[in-house]
Amino acid sequence: MSDHSPKQTITRLVLSFYLPSLLLSFSGGMLVPVLPLFAKSLDASYGLVGLASAGVGIGMLLGDLPSAALIRRLGHRGAMLVGVGCTALATLAISWAQSMPEVVLYRVISGFGQALYGIARHTYIAQAVRASGRGRAISLFGGLLRIGRFVGPLAGGTIAKAMGLRIPFLFVGAAYGSAFLAMALFVPRARDDPGIEQATHAGVSGLAHVLRSRLHILAPAGVGQLFAQMIRSGRSTIIPLYAADVIGLDVQLIGLVVSISSAVDMLFFYPAGLIMDRLGRKWAVVPSFAIQALGMSLVPLTGSFAGILFAASLIGFGNGFSSGSMMTLGADLAPETARGEFLSIWRLIGDVGSSGGPLAVGAIADAVALPTAALLMACAGLLASATFGFFVPETLQKPRAEASPS
Repeated sequence: MSDHSPKQTITRLVLSFYLPSLLLSFSGGMLVPVLPLFAKSLDASYGLVGLASAGVGIGMLLGDLPSAALIRRLGHRGAMLVGVGCTALATLAISWAQSMPEVVLYRVISGFGQALYGIARHTYIAQAVRASGRGRAISLFGGLLRIGRFVGPLAGGTIAKAMGLRIPFLFVGAAYGSAFLAMALFVPRARDDPGIEQATHAGVSGLAHVLRSRLHILAPAGVGQLFAQMIRSGRSTIIPLYAADVIGLDVQLIGLVVSISSAVDMLFFYPAGLIMDRLGRKWAVVPSFAIQALGMSLVPLTGSFAGILFAASLIGFGNGFSSGSMMTLGADLAPETARGEFLSIWRLIGDVGSSGGPLAVGAIADAVALPTAALLMACAGLLASATFGFFVPETLQKPRAEASPS
């Protein structure tokens, strides 16, 4: 913890962390119904659509491990600014892309920037918030992501229908630029915050030492996160494609489905934080991914707007209970002297799942059918729930009751 008062810390988090996060989640949400259809407009196969969706994840994979060194060199503020600026420029570039290789390249560059920003942001809040309130603080961040994903898809679908599939990328680039400005104004420089300065120069153990010393917990928790991120990212590809190609919905209705699902999702971010901080992290995580698996298994049974809306909303309901859970677990498990290094490895594991989800959806859909891909994602959700339930210890450390006098 830094030496700032709680009020100063909360104000700083709102302006430097939560406000930019809301802008960035809105931007990402706009592309959920647009990107798969934009890729299809370039005569891409399902496999290439999945590759475009996974491009950000691939870029994150490339950027995760170098981010720890960049954060030490640039500091939290510099790393966040460089990451968001890189993502903004790459997203703007998609608006004039003429081929799928261009789209994939720009998505990979965007992912590299998001990795740098995301890990810097994660170490920043892990340093600034006590473990006893970490679940609520990070679940609020997860709630902001869900608010952005609620408003964003509806806005993206409406803009795409009215102005074309390329125009939303311009709006997204502008929103990223606004987030950049907010961070430039409000994120403290390292020299202004002793706590942040300490985190910036942590990590003397190195990536290899952190990996060896924490392998006993990284192995089971990492496997759980791998499957968790697969179902989370896979739904962003399956729902729009299934709604368009199987049910026949247009881009505006698809945006409505995704937005309503996100609305259900965001209703439960605060209860998720309370559960994680009062009962334990596993009480939120385990049922969350089991419910998501059930919702994903219902997708192949739908044949109408109402059906796909119900399945997507059930997935959103389940995901709401895991709001901020993977970030909270990572912050709990990270050693204080090497947070950046540990969280870069933690993020790498999650991003393997995030990129693997859309790739698996595209490959299975091309080889067999979209319903089979949905069932594969349901299995990933069940595996995530079981792994966290049986193989990962509870990370919430409750204070021991004082012994009564004899």
